[in-house]
Amino acid sequence: MITIADVEVARKRIAPHVRRTPVMALAQTREALGGAYRVTLKLECLQAAGSFKARGAMNRLLGGPTKPPKAGLVTASGGNHGLAVARTAFVAGIPAMVFLPRTASPEKVEKLREWKAHVDIVGHVFEHANAAAMDYAGRRDALYIHPFADPLVVAGQGTLGLDIMDEVPDVDTILVAIGGGGLIAGLATAVKARKMGVRIIGVQATGAPSMKASLEAGRVVTLDKITTKVATLAAKRTDERVFELIHKVVDHVTLVSDEEMAEAARWLWFELGVAADLSGSASIAALRSRRLDLRPGEHVCALICGAGSDGALG
Repeated sequence: MITIADVEVARKRIAPHVRRTPVMALAQTREALGGAYRVTLKLECLQAAGSFKARGAMNRLLGGPTKPPKAGLVTASGGNHGLAVARTAFVAGIPAMVFLPRTASPEKVEKLREWKAHVDIVGHVFEHANAAAMDYAGRRDALYIHPFADPLVVAGQGTLGLDIMDEVPDVDTILVAIGGGGLIAGLATAVKARKMGVRIIGVQATGAPSMKASLEAGRVVTLDKITTKVATLAAKRTDERVFELIHKVVDHVTLVSDEEMAEAARWLWFELGVAADLSGSASIAALRSRRLDLRPGEHVCALICGAGSDGALG
């Protein structure tokens, strides 16, 4: 699907349009995460539009063979990808249409409208919203940007892996939330090209374990149902090409519950004043669960991939 060369090209292409988000060594907290390992946070929640998704959306727009159509951009999203597409369209001066499932955060819906996007709520899961988005693209001749099943999007997300390797060169393990899998596929491709020994651990919602089920089966599995309320992680299946990448470069996938993510979001807000959404808190939820096999002295990078008020208001 992509190689490290695609990620390096994407990094140069999108550099003027995205932020270089900070890293922070985790220290001076009231409640320790447990274990004799070191933790560095990558605060991608401070990215433009509030998540890593800004990288992939911008790379898709700039990397396409033609100028975007006058009808603008269209996508389906659990929230964060929609915000990134809306922001990309805003920067480009073209319209954006975003289809969301009913589980999308009202906060993100309001932000989409502030980015001047047109919003339509369709169905209860991503697949329903995505079908509507693809139909809209065909009828209106708009540029459809898939949240994870697009090589340019995956390469854009992979630039985050290059940033982490530049900023945390002695990292041993990186924790990455998984929805459809585009982020971890791109990030792991970049990281493993730089340093093969780095472990990549995916974190998926217990109520939407599509990637974990697929890896265990050795093929793409479509879940019968989704029970997580975290819309940004609620994918019933991944893409075949994304799965093939992940099968090669991801070392392990662990599961966390919605409540564990909510508790992690509250922990981030209380301890650090970091406003993360539930998917952005997944890496911390995995650490707090103490279900990971981490060695003493291991240097762990926990990716805080999305912003939200879940911890502040919870």
